[in-house]
Amino acid sequence: MTDTAVLDLGRQALLISAKLALPILAVALVIGTIISLLQAVTQVQEMTLTFVPKVLAIATVLMLSGGWMLNQLVEFTRRLYETAPSLLR
Repeated sequence: MTDTAVLDLGRQALLISAKLALPILAVALVIGTIISLLQAVTQVQEMTLTFVPKVLAIATVLMLSGGWMLNQLVEFTRRLYETAPSLLR
């Protein structure tokens, strides 16, 4: 196994991780920002107010894109198993 193969495999793993985390993190960021703006405008400083909308939004994103995420992980794993014999030489 060469250094470039290890680096390429690590790069692919980081890219797939970022690609899968992006929808969840983006929704949490948008919902958190909106709730924070509403709290600033109304001066309601309840710490637990952001928790429920974020959880509901993240659950919705996972339900909508969970199949796509699983497909991406299965495809990455399949490619990894296909290239494993050539990596071990």
